[in-house]
Amino acid sequence: MWEERKAMEVDQEGEEVPDEGQLLRARLEAADKVAETDAKAAQSLYRGILDYKEGGGADGGGGAHEGVQRVREESLYRLAKTYADEQQFDEVSALLRSASPFFKTIPKARTAKAVRTVLDIVGRAAPTALALQLTLCAEVIDWCNAEKRTFLRQRVQSRLASLLFQQGRYQEAVALVNKLLRELKRLDDKALLVETHLIEARVHHALRNVPKARAALTAARTAGSAIYIAPPVQAELDEMSGVLHCEESDYKTAFSYFLEAHEAFDGAADKDRARRCLKYMILSKVLQGQAAEVVAIVGGKYGLKYAGEDLDAMALVAAAAKNRSLEDFDAAVDKHGARLSEDLLIKRHLGVLYDQLLESNLAKIIEPFSCVEIAHIADLIHLPIDKVERKLSQMILDRKLQGILDQGRGQLIIYEDSASDKAFADGIEVIDNLGTVVTSLYRRAQRHLVH
Repeated sequence: MWEERKAMEVDQEGEEVPDEGQLLRARLEAADKVAETDAKAAQSLYRGILDYKEGGGADGGGGAHEGVQRVREESLYRLAKTYADEQQFDEVSALLRSASPFFKTIPKARTAKAVRTVLDIVGRAAPTALALQLTLCAEVIDWCNAEKRTFLRQRVQSRLASLLFQQGRYQEAVALVNKLLRELKRLDDKALLVETHLIEARVHHALRNVPKARAALTAARTAGSAIYIAPPVQAELDEMSGVLHCEESDYKTAFSYFLEAHEAFDGAADKDRARRCLKYMILSKVLQGQAAEVVAIVGGKYGLKYAGEDLDAMALVAAAAKNRSLEDFDAAVDKHGARLSEDLLIKRHLGVLYDQLLESNLAKIIEPFSCVEIAHIADLIHLPIDKVERKLSQMILDRKLQGILDQGRGQLIIYEDSASDKAFADGIEVIDNLGTVVTSLYRRAQRHLVH
């Protein structure tokens, strides 16, 4: 039988005739050319290729020929992309339902890859249409339950949890993640465990529960230690580590993680996340008190590559921190407030940065004085007297300022910073040790007297 089929593929002159896979590939390439000018016509051509039945038919289940199946799979992606580009998202949903006969002809793992790729296509075409993506994921999950496709259902549920997180529905995301993690731990699916624990860490961070976010990230790294982690996923883990170190005020370590993540995303040509990590690097430098180094980052290779309004906003904030100018900081926030507040980490740390700037600005103002009226400081910094007084009290209690507040006179009295005397510290330590020795000798003498 194989010999007969092989003979049919050779014409009378002994030349090979292209097989069905090659012919279908030619049809796909022709459809690609049509798509450049007429999307509607291309959709019809892609649909014909997807519904192709080995042997020349259509609207059937397809054959087992690998070349044919691969071309049909590519036509599915092309068709989904044309629908998404034309904003025909209802057609994408219908496409996944109508492609069920094709999915039955390929392995389940490959079906999962195909469905996730289609969801990725929709996500890239409409990144802000979260409700649409949620609906699409819910429909796919229902189909998976009906077809008993557990492997695919779990992966789509993981994506659904990520979408719920992006939409700000944190409690629903936590409930879904907890349910999914119980299943995955029984199955020991390491790759999906890493992905789901990472989502869990992001949700808990959004809920300001840093200990649980840290535990989830540790679980993700533990699961990932037993398998190969793709560079983009490793970059996501590094980015999340940097975020949590930033929340714990360990800005130096956070900068190192953000740098690693940025380089990985840049290597993977993921511009959006690479730019985000670059902003976090600038934020870390500013919060470290090293705002002067931001100029080198913005003017460097990566800064020029990802130049834009985002980096301009961070550069203005860094310049305000460098000059210890609250007015410049307020001007930067007024000008780029929408950009600065759309990122959760930057939005939260703007308050921290404002406090740092207020402290450094107060320190700059009172630097030449040994005694100054609080009202005069408030006039210079353009803030209410009570707010300035509260901040000065906090700085004194935190030992960031050596001095006292004379509230009766409304004055701040500043003391000179005394240099630490090592001999004095050593003397105190010797006296403490002598006290311990004397106490020990006294107890020993008492025991001898008793006997």
